[in-house]
Amino acid sequence: MLIRKPADVLPSEITPRSVYARRREFMKSAVALGLAALAPAVPAAARLAPLKPSPFSTTEKLTPYEAVTTYNNFYEFGTDKDDPSRHAGSLRTRPWTVLVQGEVKRARAFDIEELLKLAPLEERIYRMRCVEGWSMVIPWVGYPFSELIKRVEPTANAKFVEFTTLLDPGQMPGQKVPVLDWPYVEGLRLDEAMHPLTLLTVGLYGEVLPNQNGAPVRVVVPWKYGFKSAKSIVRIRFTAEMPRTSWMIAVPREYGFYSNVNPQVDHPRWSQAKERRIGELLKRETLMFNGYGEQVAGLYAGMDLKKFF
Repeated sequence: MLIRKPADVLPSEITPRSVYARRREFMKSAVALGLAALAPAVPAAARLAPLKPSPFSTTEKLTPYEAVTTYNNFYEFGTDKDDPSRHAGSLRTRPWTVLVQGEVKRARAFDIEELLKLAPLEERIYRMRCVEGWSMVIPWVGYPFSELIKRVEPTANAKFVEFTTLLDPGQMPGQKVPVLDWPYVEGLRLDEAMHPLTLLTVGLYGEVLPNQNGAPVRVVVPWKYGFKSAKSIVRIRFTAEMPRTSWMIAVPREYGFYSNVNPQVDHPRWSQAKERRIGELLKRETLMFNGYGEQVAGLYAGMDLKKFF
């Protein structure tokens, strides 16, 4: 992956919590302080409600909405951190259908409106750790991915789940450049996909997902590096064999299938021991499984996590 130096952090990302706790409060405060002209232009989004709180949420300080929506990786819109927010307006999220197929008894297509109502929506405040060494705390909106799995009934042959992102260079101009072998493909083991922390995600900060963050539907797997959480999903396939994911194909010695956050296993080109939390000046220690070890370590009992990175 392309790596940015710490000096690339935007000054607007370093914002007092009282200002960035909620987008509307931020905009109101910016106006009051005469700073409205400095605030990034972020279009209004539809609210999602009602939202259930989740016992899985962290109480850590949130990363500001503006940073979450203007500093991220989504190579379908370009490789710079601000490319997704600048170019994702071309993505059309209605109509949108997600095809679920493969080793299931009830293969079918889900319309996005049906997915939005499939289960009660929750707010899950998760840590997000990028493989590049930066991190955020994001209030996602969604429900356990297992809710969808239950409805399609995997067969006994299903061992993995493969996620495929939309392929349409007309809407996703980054796909005109062969950075990866498009479309983007990611995958999980079935037990990882079934885990209560794995979230089928349709929003953040109480609003529908912005295009640049993977609209209209994505997954979030908080104990893995961020690129494992596939965005703008159009196909979910249950398989007997481990999927060949986009980053495994592109750079197999650097990106493994599991890609669990692990400060004890360095990336071949940099250490994973510390991370730069967006909005903080000093680096902090990276936690095993991104701090979710109590919930997920059992999934990997007995495995050599250096070999299966």
